[in-house]
Amino acid sequence: MFLSVQVPPKAARAILHTQSAALNALLTAVGPDRDLGFDEPDPLGPGWPAWDLETALWALPGIGQTKATKLIACKRPRLYPIWDSVVSQVLGTERAHLNPVREALRADDGALHYRLLSLRKEAGLPEEISALRVFDVLAWMDGKNRGLGERAQLGR
Repeated sequence: MFLSVQVPPKAARAILHTQSAALNALLTAVGPDRDLGFDEPDPLGPGWPAWDLETALWALPGIGQTKATKLIACKRPRLYPIWDSVVSQVLGTERAHLNPVREALRADDGALHYRLLSLRKEAGLPEEISALRVFDVLAWMDGKNRGLGERAQLGR
């Protein structure tokens, strides 16, 4: 699945050259792709490799939270939710995003996760599209349909 991300030249150079070893080490520390709602039982925060990778990406010129989360989501589509101002307003997660999404996917023995998989199937989408990506798209579409999208404050 393609996520529209335009990386500024200085940030692209850092990702591909000057900081590639450090960023690749963080991505390696994240481990393989896995389901956020099932495979991450503990609350997430600093010290969790994906959190630290997002923070490192934010430090690059022209990379904000949305671009950072999209870059990680490209590599770990089942694990990392995309943050943007529309989704954060829909979810009420302007200051905290990772754990509320994780908790929602875990609630009621994964009821939301399974509902998202059912919606994916009903839409005729391939299995490569994760439940988390279905969640991101539905939340974004809901927000856009409600006219949301003002620039929200950055937060996780």
